[in-house]
Amino acid sequence: MEYQYPLSMDWSTEEIIDAVKFYEAVEKAYEKSIEREEFMNYYKRFKEIVPGKAEEKTIDREFQEMSGYSIFRTQKKARESAPGDKISMTK
Repeated sequence: MEYQYPLSMDWSTEEIIDAVKFYEAVEKAYEKSIEREEFMNYYKRFKEIVPGKAEEKTIDREFQEMSGYSIFRTQKKARESAPGDKISMTK
């Protein structure tokens, strides 16, 4: 797909790289599947970069408008899944 990820100019290069990895993990959950633990590790790092709920909601909205994929729904499904499960948003 051709779209830009929501990024902040305030983030360091390392934070931008880690945020992109998180967005790719969300995409993977929608396009194939991803291990729950792998996704949660990316989400945990994303929350270190974006600790505030309001900013996370804004980023989720922007990401969903561009990609059609929901960060919130993906992390909710991951939280509700058991350790060892694969997360797939196509089911």
